[in-house]
Amino acid sequence: MATYGEGEPTDNAVELCQKLSDESCEFSNGEHKLPGLKYVVFGLGNKTYEHYNLISRNVDRDLQKMGAIRIGERGEGDDDKSMEEDYLEWKDGMWEAFAKTMNVEEGQGGDSPDFAVTEVDEHPPEKVYLGELSARALTRSRGIHDAKNPYAAPIVAARELFELGAERNCVHVELNIEGSGITYQHGDHVGVWPSNAEVEVDRLLCALGLYDKKDTVINIESLDPALAKVPFPVPTTYITVLRHYIDISAVAGRQILGVLSKFAPNPEAETILKTLNTNKEEYSTVVHNGCLKLGEVLQLAAGNDIHARPTTENTTAWSIPFDIIVSSTPRLQPRYYSISSSPKLYPNAIHVTAVVLKYESIPSDKIKTRWIYGVGSNMLLNLKVAASGENAPLISNEAEDLPAKVSAPQYSIEGPRGAYKQDTIYKVPIHVRRSTFRLPTNPKSPVIMIGPGTGVAPFRGFVQERVAMARRTIEKNGPEGLADWGSIRLYFGSRTSSTDFLYKDEWSDYAKELHGKFTMRCAFSREPPYKPDGGKIYVQDLIWEDQEQIADAILNGKGYVYVCGDAKSMSKAVEEALCKILGEAKGGSAEVEGAAELKLLKERSRLLLDVWS
Repeated sequence: MATYGEGEPTDNAVELCQKLSDESCEFSNGEHKLPGLKYVVFGLGNKTYEHYNLISRNVDRDLQKMGAIRIGERGEGDDDKSMEEDYLEWKDGMWEAFAKTMNVEEGQGGDSPDFAVTEVDEHPPEKVYLGELSARALTRSRGIHDAKNPYAAPIVAARELFELGAERNCVHVELNIEGSGITYQHGDHVGVWPSNAEVEVDRLLCALGLYDKKDTVINIESLDPALAKVPFPVPTTYITVLRHYIDISAVAGRQILGVLSKFAPNPEAETILKTLNTNKEEYSTVVHNGCLKLGEVLQLAAGNDIHARPTTENTTAWSIPFDIIVSSTPRLQPRYYSISSSPKLYPNAIHVTAVVLKYESIPSDKIKTRWIYGVGSNMLLNLKVAASGENAPLISNEAEDLPAKVSAPQYSIEGPRGAYKQDTIYKVPIHVRRSTFRLPTNPKSPVIMIGPGTGVAPFRGFVQERVAMARRTIEKNGPEGLADWGSIRLYFGSRTSSTDFLYKDEWSDYAKELHGKFTMRCAFSREPPYKPDGGKIYVQDLIWEDQEQIADAILNGKGYVYVCGDAKSMSKAVEEALCKILGEAKGGSAEVEGAAELKLLKERSRLLLDVWS
């Protein structure tokens, strides 16, 4: 059972959770009881969020209340560290308890395949999926665009937001949705469907010995549809599966390495994989810290150079059945970004603001430091470069053990059958995910927005929303029509005012249109002023400086507070500052009165978070 957002169930679990907790809900036995029902529960959560694993805990509590019997302990996975390690630690004890309670023995079912992969000699080429995400995309027929049928949105503008020559990139991309039937509201998220970097596709094709038949058409069938559905459209080709459909760019999991060791090309490679599978510390040092993908682990075990561009000559082929790759590798998921525009100003365009993820791995005696690239944001960088007709950026590095210039990864951005390129215009497959992250409908309510870095993205949309409303009001009643509006405060933070101050040329124009109702406060951590002790100033420090206005806006003005950005430290520090401010304003302490006031704000949806770790 997964928990997301503010302790909410995933969409597909909402009904189950409601029925379990609703005492008026009767099951087929005519009462709200499930005596004798046996169950196993494992929770998926992230400790950086406040409501860690709340849903699995609630389900466990509700089932026990109704007389159900849990087998073994409740498992809890922490995605901030390693969900897989938590699962592996939990499952052995659970299976022991399961075998005892159910009086069964473990069979050898683990080795039976989930899927049958067959190569197809003759198939109409127009019916082969080459990366299309839906049947409608393959047949190019019209239909509703959603997560099951993403829309290839043309890029109408793309630019760099950070200072040119800065060590990091942040891209602003505008996607045209005119005529698509897609609508959005401020605060919604856009899902961008990425593909894997071409170097990783080639690496795994070579490691699996499939490079020479990468375009062979394959069909995949589930051997037990009740247990495993084919996770992507078929028939397709080997290269398409690795490029578009499965997540080969993620860090290789420890569990699968044991299975793959049986197919090693030599005893040494088998020993290395078995060690990584059974030795937690070795796996953590080499694979986890080294951010090794599956193809890289196979190369490393076979003694290949993972730093060289992979070819059939320098990469040893393993005889791993393709069905194992399909069943053990998750589907490539959309990457979600907070939409940074308002439909009131941009009805036909969705704006995306994405900082490009690029960091260095932790070296070990087996692997040197390497650049690691996020899939979605680097694909957007590729698209931005192509759409602007620029040259691909080069990354310079001072470290001696790294090449002086490393080229960023390339992606197949023209899409299946060239569907994502029309003349000089590139397209990207997207869908919109609704959010509850919304402004109050009444502009008289004060609004406090806290969004350092790309956390400012949705607030650009919020401010545009208020600007559109102000224009209509002024047209009707003149500037005095805004007299009773609540204050709109935005707290932004970045390193410096010159290198990474996002949309810095826009805010003063918005302020003019909002006639004194909009205030922007900026914390630049790497330039003066600093704290008296020399410490850096962050958004939470500015909030504390403005404690009187903030307490007044929340307690007297019944204002709304929004936080967007990093969940790990920023969002916690902001909540602590708010607790302190509200606690003191109530004549008490942060721990008691402040925490109670914050809880109330959350319950009344007047404190909303859109945070990630």
